[in-house]
Amino acid sequence: MRNCAIRTCLHPAIRACSCALLLTLAFASSAAPKTELDTQQAAAVADQLPEGQDVSGTVIELAGWIVATKDSQGYPFAIIDKASAQILVFGGDGRPRGAAPGLFGSAVGDHTAPGVAGLALREIPGRDRTTPAGRFVGGFGPSIDAGRVLWVDYDSAVSIHPTATGVPAEKREERLASPTPDDNRITHGCINVSPEFYERIMQPTFEKGGVFYILPDKDSLEETFPEFAQSRAAAQRSDGRRARSARR
Repeated sequence: MRNCAIRTCLHPAIRACSCALLLTLAFASSAAPKTELDTQQAAAVADQLPEGQDVSGTVIELAGWIVATKDSQGYPFAIIDKASAQILVFGGDGRPRGAAPGLFGSAVGDHTAPGVAGLALREIPGRDRTTPAGRFVGGFGPSIDAGRVLWVDYDSAVSIHPTATGVPAEKREERLASPTPDDNRITHGCINVSPEFYERIMQPTFEKGGVFYILPDKDSLEETFPEFAQSRAAAQRSDGRRARSARR
């Protein structure tokens, strides 16, 4: 099994995300251009992503939009990409705090079935074991059977917590440590991260709450994040006009 210990390094995917966000931060604050040292400090985050795994352009664009528009209202935020099985965590200042693989609901889908929150885990039908997509404001709070947890969406009973190991046959630790996202769909809908990442990054970052952006499996970005999608489309149209006007 691959060693999944937290490392502090300049992971190429995190470097790309950090550089893009530094440009956004500089633009949003009208600050002086950032130095290479600033870039390295922002990129040197707690990283558990597999070597060679990229962060999608959509995630980087969404992070930049959140910072530029102050959509998280100064709270820390996380972008959760179910397709890539990645969780990227940012501070209230928009700077990356950490990145790690995650485990997600075994069923593909973006909505929570009615009544699921009131069921015991064993009673949830397989088709309803989804991790919902969207923007959620959450924080730590009590639960009936797991003590204090980080709620993403209390109403649908979706939380982030350390990898559950109560059912060895599920091989959750092995799935989390694998180098691909293909085997990371195993939970009843909650999101699992390694205990180290949870304790070092999730707990201190979201101690006073935060905002969670979960990318969709099936729904479009227009349905899930309409304001971001509109802004993105407008930027693409603007880029297209500039490209055409530059032709001679």
